[in-house]
Amino acid sequence: MPYAENIDAEKLAEAALAILSLTAHSDYGLMRAWKGLDWDLLDIIYKKGWINDPVGKQKSVIFTDEGKNLAPKFLEKHFGK
Repeated sequence: MPYAENIDAEKLAEAALAILSLTAHSDYGLMRAWKGLDWDLLDIIYKKGWINDPVGKQKSVIFTDEGKNLAPKFLEKHFGK
């Protein structure tokens, strides 16, 4: 991973999912967000099962049910007042 050794990858993945959820929209019952994050970070989130495979021509990623449920929790955990 290209991130500094002193960065907690777990916290980074949680924060990334939370930030993705800020740009998410519903499309035929699926929660989608533009995949504007680093590819390595998207891969980590994918391997955790929070989004569907980001590789492909589509410009957005689809949240899994687990990702949809966790995103607002991570948003509050990392950025709530």
